[in-house]
Amino acid sequence: MKSTKTQTKSRAKKKTKQKKNLVIVESPSKAKTIEKYLGRNYKVVASIGHIRDLPKSTMGVDIENDYQPKYINIRGKGDIIKSLKKDAKAAKHVYLASDPDREGEAIAWHLSHILDLDLDSSDNRVVFNEITKDAVKDAFKHPRKIDMDLVDAQQARRILDRLVGYSLSPILWKKVKKGLSAGRVQSIALGLVIKREQEIQAFEPDEYWSLDTMFKKSRTKFKAAFYGLEGKKTSLPDNDAVQEVLKKMDRTAPFNVTNVVTKDRKRNPQPPFTTSTMQQAANTQLNFKTRKTMMAAQQLYEGINLGGKNGTVGLITYMRTDSVRLSDTAKAEASTFINDEYGSEYAAVKPVEGKQQEGAQDAHEAIRPTSVFRTPASIKDKLTNEQFKLYQLIWSRFVASQMTPEILATMAVTIEQNGVTFRANGSQTKFAGFTKAYPAAKNKDNKLPSLATGDVVDMVSMSPEQHFTQPPARYTEATLVRALEENGVGRPSTYAATIETIQRRAYVRLDTKKFVPTELGELVQNTVQEFFPDVTNIKFTAKVETDLDNVEAGQKYWVKVVDDFFTPFSKELETAEKEMEKIVLKDELAGFDCDICGAPMLKKLGRYGKFYACSRFPDCRNTQTIVEEIGLLCPKCKTGQIVERKTKLGRKFYGCSRYPECDFVSWEKPTEKTLPDGTTPKDETDDDNKNQENTEETSKSSK
Repeated sequence: MKSTKTQTKSRAKKKTKQKKNLVIVESPSKAKTIEKYLGRNYKVVASIGHIRDLPKSTMGVDIENDYQPKYINIRGKGDIIKSLKKDAKAAKHVYLASDPDREGEAIAWHLSHILDLDLDSSDNRVVFNEITKDAVKDAFKHPRKIDMDLVDAQQARRILDRLVGYSLSPILWKKVKKGLSAGRVQSIALGLVIKREQEIQAFEPDEYWSLDTMFKKSRTKFKAAFYGLEGKKTSLPDNDAVQEVLKKMDRTAPFNVTNVVTKDRKRNPQPPFTTSTMQQAANTQLNFKTRKTMMAAQQLYEGINLGGKNGTVGLITYMRTDSVRLSDTAKAEASTFINDEYGSEYAAVKPVEGKQQEGAQDAHEAIRPTSVFRTPASIKDKLTNEQFKLYQLIWSRFVASQMTPEILATMAVTIEQNGVTFRANGSQTKFAGFTKAYPAAKNKDNKLPSLATGDVVDMVSMSPEQHFTQPPARYTEATLVRALEENGVGRPSTYAATIETIQRRAYVRLDTKKFVPTELGELVQNTVQEFFPDVTNIKFTAKVETDLDNVEAGQKYWVKVVDDFFTPFSKELETAEKEMEKIVLKDELAGFDCDICGAPMLKKLGRYGKFYACSRFPDCRNTQTIVEEIGLLCPKCKTGQIVERKTKLGRKFYGCSRYPECDFVSWEKPTEKTLPDGTTPKDETDDDNKNQENTEETSKSSK
C-alpha cells in the first residue's frame, strides 16, 4: 500500500515537472524564432495581433462615464482565444512578449484580461528590442509588470480617434455624401496636401536668366557660371540684362583667373535610421511605398531563416522608433568590424551623435542590424529582393554612422574680364570615409583642371538660358512623412496607415509619385475645417500628441487628455448638426446622349473625380472618362488633340483623342517639342521633378 502511494506521488511530481512556461507574442514567425531560443521548457504561441478592440458597429465609448471603452473580443478570434486559455491553464507561468511599444503593451494588457492574469502581483511582461538569442534570454531574466501608463497612452489615442471618426463620419454622410470619413491625423495629412496644391495654383513665376559658360585651359574644358559685375553679385532678371553683360565681354580675348581658393571640406555621416527617416530613404532610394517598407522591416525584425546552425534569427532591431541612440555594445561591434574590414582610419574614435527630434520619446534604440558582422552580401540568398534591399540600406546607414567623415578637396575659382565675373566650383573625394560603406551618400566629383591665380583661360562657349522660378513641389510619400514628423503630428507607427487611408478614401491621388488632392478630398477638408477647426489645426493636433506622450510618461491622466479634446469638440458637433447645410452634389448634363440607350449622359463626381454616366443608371451602366484637351496637336498622327486621361487607379497620363486609331501615350505632360514616342528632350521637360530634388536637398542641407 505504501509502495502504491509513493508511486502515485512520484507520477504527480513528474507530471508537475512537465508543465511548461507559456509565452504569447503577436505573430507566428516571431513565435517560431523565440521558441528556438528559449528551449524545451517554454511553449511560444501567437495571438495574431489584437484579440480585443472597440466594436465596429457602435461608438464603444461611454462618454458619460469617464470615456470608459467597451471592449469586445474581435470577431473571428474565438478559436485563438479558446486555445490561448487552454494553454494558459496548463502552463506553469504565462509571459506576454508582444512588441516593446504602446500598442504592444496594450495587446499584453488585453491578453491579461482575457486570460484572467493577476496584474498586481504577477511579473509577466517581457520586452526586447531585438530578436536574438542573447537579447531574448536576457529579457526573460527581467520580467516586469504591465506598464499601465503605456496602456493608457494607447487607449487614449484609440478612444480619441474613435470619438473623432465615429462623430464626424455620420455628419459627413448626412450632409455631404455616404461613405466619407474624417480623422484626427488623416485630416492634417490631407490638409498639408491641399495647402501645397493651393500654393502651387497661386504661384506666380518670375523670370530669370543664367549664363553658363565653358572655359578651357590647355585641352581641359570646365564649366563656370556668371557671378556678377565689378566684383558684386548681380542677378539677370531678363534678356536685356544678359545683353548688357555680353556687350562688356570680348569672347575671343583671354579671361584672367583672379582668385583660386583650395581647401578640404568634411562631410559627416548621418545618424542611423529612425522609423520616419527609414521610410523616407526607402521611398527616395528604393522606390518603396511606406506600407511596403514597414512590411519588409517587420519581417526582418521578427526573423529570417538563415539555415544551418543559425536557423531563424531577427536581423534588425525594433523598427518603430524615433530615437537615433545606439547601445554601447552595438557601437563596439561596429568599431571592430570597421577596423577589420576597412582599416583603422575609417573607424571614428568619437562617432557623430545624431540630434534627437524635438518631442522624441527615445524609448528604443535606432534601427540597426542585430549583428554588423551579418553583412548584406553574406545573407542575400536567404532574403527576398525587398528584404535584401531594405536590409542593405539599414546596414549601410548604421555602419556609416560609426565611420569617419568623407574629405573633399574643393576649389573655388574666380574668372574675370572687363569687370564681368564668372565662378567655377569643383570638388573631388580625397578620402572616402563613411561613403566606403554607404556609396549612395557619396559626393559626386566635379574635377577642375589645375589652376592658379594669374592663369589665363579661353572661352569655348556660352549658353544664355531663360528660366522661371518654380512653385513648391507636391508632396511625395517621403516628403509628406517628413512634414508630418516635423510638425509633431502622428508617431512612427501611424504614418503608413495615415497615408494609406487618404489614398484609399480617394481624397488624394498619385500623379508621377506625387500627391494631388481630389475634388472629393477638398470638399471633405473644407467642410471639416469650417465646423471643426481644431481637427484640421496642426498645432492643436501636435499638442494632443505631446499630451499622449505625457500620459505615457505618467505625467498626465488619460481621461483628462480625452476630455480636454472632446468637451469643445462636442460643442462643435452640436453646432454642425444645426448649422451645416446639406451639400447637394448635383449632376450636370453632359450635353450628349448615351451611345447605348440614347438617354442623356450626366457628369458625376466619383472617387477619382468627375466622369460621364448614363442618366438611366442602374438600368444602363454606361460610363465614360472625361478627357480634357491641353491645346496641343498629337506629335504622332498630327491630327488628334493631346488629352489628359486617368488610369483606373487615378494616375494621370496623356494620350491622343483619336485613340485607339492613334496609340500615342506619355506619362509626362507633352510640349511642342515632344517626340512621337512620348519622350521630351530634357531642356523642354517639366522642371517639377528637378524642383522636387532641389527642395529635398535644400531641406537636408538646412538641417
